[in-house]
Amino acid sequence: MTRFIAAITLVVPDYDAGIEFYVGHLGFDLIEDTQLSDEKRWVLVAPPGSTETRLLLAKAANENQEEAIGNQAGGRVFLLLETYDFDADYALMQQAGIDFLEEPREEPYGKVAVFRDPFGNKWDLIERAL
Repeated sequence: MTRFIAAITLVVPDYDAGIEFYVGHLGFDLIEDTQLSDEKRWVLVAPPGSTETRLLLAKAANENQEEAIGNQAGGRVFLLLETYDFDADYALMQQAGIDFLEEPREEPYGKVAVFRDPFGNKWDLIERAL
C-alpha cells in the first residue's frame, strides 16, 4: 500500500496574499482554487513538478488561527523546499525579493539557507548532499 502526505495546511491572513507570494514570488503552481462558501476557499499550491505534497492555504477564520500565522512551528523552520540546483534557485529567489535570514551554508546534510515568507513562516531552501 502506497501512502503519502497529500497536503499540509498553512494558515494565511488572506487567500490572495498567499497565492501572490507562493505563485507570484516563489514560482509555485496554483493547483486548485475552489470557492467553498462566501468566506472559504480550497487553495492548493505546489512547486513546479511536485506530484504529491501540496500546501493548502487556509485563511485564518478566528483569533486563535490568526495568532498561529507565521508561528505554526513555534519559531522553528516549518517547511523545507528542496532543490537540485541550490545556487540557481537561491539567485532567482533573491531577485524575487525573498527574505533570506542568513547566507547559504554547507552542512553535513547539504547546502541550506533559511528564508521567511511574508507571513512569518521560516523555510529551508536545501540541496541535499549526495
